[in-house]
Amino acid sequence: MAPHNAIPSLAEAKPYPVWLDARLTVPPAARLVDDVKCDLAIVGGGFVGLWTALLARERWPEASIVVLEAKQCGGEASGRNGGFCAPSISHGVSNALKRWPAEAEKLIRLGRENLDAFEVDLQRYGMDAAFERSGKLNVATQPWQVDGLRSMQRNYQRFGIDCEFLKGGALKSRIDSPVYIAGVFEPNYALLNPVKMISELRRVCIAHGVELFENSPVTALREDGTHQVLETELGTVKAAKIILATNIAPPLLGSLKSKVIPVYDYALATQPLDHAQMREIGWVGRYGIADSGNQFHYLRKTEDNRILWGGYDAIYHFGSRRDEALTQRPDSFVTLARQFQFAFPALAGISFSHAWGGIIDTSARTTMFCGTSSKGRVAYALGFTGQGVSASRFAALTMLDLIEGKSTERTQLAMTSTAPFPFPPEPLRYLGVSLAQRSLAREDLTGKRDWLLKGFDALGIGFDS
Repeated sequence: MAPHNAIPSLAEAKPYPVWLDARLTVPPAARLVDDVKCDLAIVGGGFVGLWTALLARERWPEASIVVLEAKQCGGEASGRNGGFCAPSISHGVSNALKRWPAEAEKLIRLGRENLDAFEVDLQRYGMDAAFERSGKLNVATQPWQVDGLRSMQRNYQRFGIDCEFLKGGALKSRIDSPVYIAGVFEPNYALLNPVKMISELRRVCIAHGVELFENSPVTALREDGTHQVLETELGTVKAAKIILATNIAPPLLGSLKSKVIPVYDYALATQPLDHAQMREIGWVGRYGIADSGNQFHYLRKTEDNRILWGGYDAIYHFGSRRDEALTQRPDSFVTLARQFQFAFPALAGISFSHAWGGIIDTSARTTMFCGTSSKGRVAYALGFTGQGVSASRFAALTMLDLIEGKSTERTQLAMTSTAPFPFPPEPLRYLGVSLAQRSLAREDLTGKRDWLLKGFDALGIGFDS
């Protein structure tokens, strides 16, 4: 791959997500400094936590609801992602068929219904999250990936999902790149601005009487008779019910420590592009795009017509490190810039305005899971593996069902109610992840799945996209 001018193109890149440039300046919520008591306490002010608070308010109009956020809402994974809002709760149709064949049809239906309800909620509460239901183009870069797209098309047709297979001129009319050789376009897919989404959820929750405390990290969870107590540095919250929506932060329940690992993902955003530049690469619509590799790229347009280009490098650090400094990785930024210039030579002179990273809460089967502890008084959801923008709403509903003691279609799903295969302790964890990633990279080059990946498949373990 020619080096082009990747390093100079990054010279002025700001070290934070592009979404933060349009963030409305709001004063942080108060820090918890006293002891409070409530009906429901939620730990975490990201997508999962805020959706839970809002949907809990709908269920229990008179309940006292408290949200505790360690920093400011949206400062972690919820504000750092690409804003792809999928009609899926199972990391896609193929993953549902592969891991949950007996309930795949139900998972696919529930995922589509969830996206519909997501959009209705945005409209009902007047939330401006730059939501665009403009579709997604899945593209192949290798001949064997074309077979995978054909399989995707067949699966979509089986479940009545609208899609179109594209090659040649039909593909070039959607995206014109020397690296893409085929595609499947699905119109029922959405994009949004994740920081605006968080800001709007936060605003609506506060407007509906949810008590929010920011800069209030929870240090411990303990029982006190029939109540649960959350401890912070300066105050405590005693609650009848607790929801843990902490994503990849070190879990408050010891039983969850081996269920997910922190994997760092990186992204770039270009300077704003004009319509002529977009026409040069055939990208005239507002749909998102993702390629088909295990080490895959995702790309989309922002509201001001930048291209967000992310993915490929997925970095796990020994000991499950979660250092803020790791969200900046120059080697990954240079790799992404080179790959962008190779994919779009007509834009090789474009510079990047932003370069950032974030953590994905990765489970060993690529789907979220839920559960309870303390005799059903504490519920949790995690393991979204990069697909949490829309699935966070479904997880919120599932956790509310669980702490209410309801048996519903959501709680009866094997996907949500069974824990994933645990990650081993170090150094086996680092070794296993490294070997799996090496095998996945080899499969991207050869199209062949080796013995290690086949063994993982047999155990229901997944590290693929």
